[in-house]
Order: sequence, then structure tokens, then C-alpha cells
Amino acid sequence: MIDKLLKWLKHSLSALAHSRYLITWNLFLAFIPLVLSVWLFRWSKKASIFWWIVFLVFIAFLPNAPYVLTDVIHLIDLIRSGYSVWTITLVLIPQYTLFILAGFEAYVMSLINLGFFLHRQKLSQYILAVELIIHALSAIGIYLGRFERFNSWDFVTKPKILLSSIMDNLARKQPIIVILITFVVITGLYWLVKQVNLGVALRIKESKSGKS
Repeated sequence: MIDKLLKWLKHSLSALAHSRYLITWNLFLAFIPLVLSVWLFRWSKKASIFWWIVFLVFIAFLPNAPYVLTDVIHLIDLIRSGYSVWTITLVLIPQYTLFILAGFEAYVMSLINLGFFLHRQKLSQYILAVELIIHALSAIGIYLGRFERFNSWDFVTKPKILLSSIMDNLARKQPIIVILITFVVITGLYWLVKQVNLGVALRIKESKSGKS
């Protein structure tokens, strides 16, 4: 019994180590736009030239947050690699669930911060339109990252190649379909998670008001 438990623990640690670098790196990229959004939309008072430069960096890195949704393919590969049912159920699935939720939460919070900024600028009527535009840009970014293997910094290091790839993909049917499906998925999940976040924030606010 103890030997079986030790063997299972060994396999579980192996499964965790297998995805450690991928998850750590992709979460790091996903949280970059969240950190930038706090400075851009919560702390900054006015839009300077530096503000716009940071904003462009924010837009370039933002697709990395919802990109984590596509990393489910790595979970599928791990499931197919022969790990036991217990390792898959108790280790891999929880690991990837938390990873994907954390990455997408970073995306949602980044856009909530942007919405707060627009509201503060008395531009609340544009929040929905801006969110939809960003969902569309993120869908394009996810496609370029997953299928064309571009990175956020390629906006600076390979601008001509990146632009050429974007124009080429937007002119073909299959990429357009994939991008549209990605856009629908992102939009639906964003609305759902945003409502949960706003509901939790409202509960916390009401709880604090009740105590005071």
C-alpha cells in the first residue's frame, strides 16, 4: 500500500514538474497587462506620451491573458501520455483549472480597470464598444500566437513580418472562422467572469457598509 502511494506521489510530482515552466511563464505573461492596467487606469492621472507608450505595450501583451485558454491542449497531451486516473483527476486537472482561471481572471481585471478609467473620464457609454474591440484584437492575437507562433514583442522586433501575417490570415477563410470562434468564446467567458467579479465586489462593499 505504501509502495503504491509513494509511486503515485512520484508520478504526481513528475506531472507537476512537466508543466511547471509552461505554466509559470504563461502566467507571468498574463499578469503583465494586469499590472500595467493598474498603473494606466487606476493610478495615472493624465494621458502623457509615456502613458500612450505603456498603453501600446498593454495592448500588445493583453492577448497573453486569454491565451491561457488554449493551453488546455497541453492538458490533453498529458492525459494521453499515460498518467494514472488519480494523477489526472487529483493533480493535472486541478493544476490546469487554476492556471487557466488565474490567467483569464487577469484579462477580466485588466478590462475592468480600463472600464473604470473610461467611467472616470465620463466615457462610460463607450465601455462595451471598447471591450468588444479588445476581444476582437485579443482573438487575432491568440490566433497569431497559437498557430503562427508570434510573441507580443514581435510588434517591435518583427513588425513587417507580423503585419504581413495578419493581412494574409485575415484574407483567408479558415483563420477568420477560428478568430470568430475565439472572439465568441472570449466574449462569453468575459461577460460571465465579469459578472461574478462585480457580484463579489458588491457583496464585499455591502459587508463593509454593514459593519460600519
